[in-house]
Amino acid sequence: MPYRCWFECIRGCGRRYSIYDVVYRCQDCGGLLDVQHDLEALRDRSAAAWKQLFEQRAHANEWPYGSGVWGKKEWVCPQLDNSKIVSMYEGHTNCFRAQRLGQQIGVPDLWVKLCGNSHTGSFKDLGMTVLVSVVRHMIDGGKPIRALACASTGDTSAALAAYAAAASIPAVILLPRGKVSTAQLIQPIANGALVMALDTDFDGCMRIVQQLSRDPTIYLANSMNSLRIEGQKTVAIEIAQQFDWEVPDWIVIPAGNLGNVSALGKGFLMMKELGLIDKLPRIACAQAANANPLYQSYLTGFQDYHPVLPQKTLASAIQIGDPVSYERAVKVLRAFDGVVEQASEEELANAAARADRTGLYCCPHTGVALAALSKLRERGQVQASDRVVVISTAHGLKFTAFKVGYHNRTLGGVVSRYANPPLELAADQSLVSDAIDQALGKRARGDGSGRRVQCAG
Repeated sequence: MPYRCWFECIRGCGRRYSIYDVVYRCQDCGGLLDVQHDLEALRDRSAAAWKQLFEQRAHANEWPYGSGVWGKKEWVCPQLDNSKIVSMYEGHTNCFRAQRLGQQIGVPDLWVKLCGNSHTGSFKDLGMTVLVSVVRHMIDGGKPIRALACASTGDTSAALAAYAAAASIPAVILLPRGKVSTAQLIQPIANGALVMALDTDFDGCMRIVQQLSRDPTIYLANSMNSLRIEGQKTVAIEIAQQFDWEVPDWIVIPAGNLGNVSALGKGFLMMKELGLIDKLPRIACAQAANANPLYQSYLTGFQDYHPVLPQKTLASAIQIGDPVSYERAVKVLRAFDGVVEQASEEELANAAARADRTGLYCCPHTGVALAALSKLRERGQVQASDRVVVISTAHGLKFTAFKVGYHNRTLGGVVSRYANPPLELAADQSLVSDAIDQALGKRARGDGSGRRVQCAG
């Protein structure tokens, strides 16, 4: 049987569309669309055969199967011709064995999935390779698409700009002015996108880009377009594969626009339905307390949902008050016995810094997830014997100003418990030796890290 997929309304009204249609919501009921697969056709291979195929491709370089996404092509976008694929061999990111950090938190079997170890430095690459590849097919087939467009807090814009540039498709980026790190802002600029910084927040940018995409020649590239989710769900498959198809007890994931948790759930559910795994993990969504609509809804058992006006947060990529994928995320959390936790600015900053002290280099959003994990462990919801995987969504190098501010103790409202500024000394060997002796003595006693000195940058 041929493998195939299509768009289908998430609200169960049964309306279907081709993945090559320019459509983002059900035209009958207004619900978001998910990509659905013909599972009966996929069952023509046994679970053991799928595992063998995925393992074989993970160690090969045959186009396009060397990609962590396209190595699962039959589960992602089976009918797309390989010649249309735009890939940078994304995926295959490592799980960091965070044993030292786990012992500090009280979860010795702790792992961090480093999704930021990708071409543009975030997990967004996984979804963008699928979306841009499908659009390339649409354009080659005669669809009059002039440009790809997205609203972004940074990482989506970087991924869209890079993949669009590789495909020679114009990209239009809407960013909230002053709310994106310099490192993130320069990425789409360098890749030649049309970048517009608007006097609003992400939600305001999202409203405008949805209005723009009513023009069928401007194709929407945000995660309300479920082609993105198809690529991002491969994170779940990679995690299972990296643990020899044994499922962790918990996955902890930062939550903003909620496409990522939707994708994670979809990947695990698909593996279970096709027999590759025999249980589901529990999922914990972590939100910044300054932008926490999902957390507020969770407190009501998801009976009530109200968008919030997000306040400024160091975790800028999840500074979102009205997440587009709320409905999808709630379905996943209910299916996975999920929980939602929040973290204050001080909690997330110190959690990221503590993780850095154990060899990681965390973005602030990973700090949100680690702070949430600490709270869940303290309350006993996560047990000491549990295997936990934290999803790190972006590379810490994108957030240098956050790091510098932390170690200079200049982040507003944050007491930097793990600040480690450089010592500025005269070029005198005796002074250097004294400083080493003093610092190592303090470390042995567990004291602070020394006097404050300004970091460069």
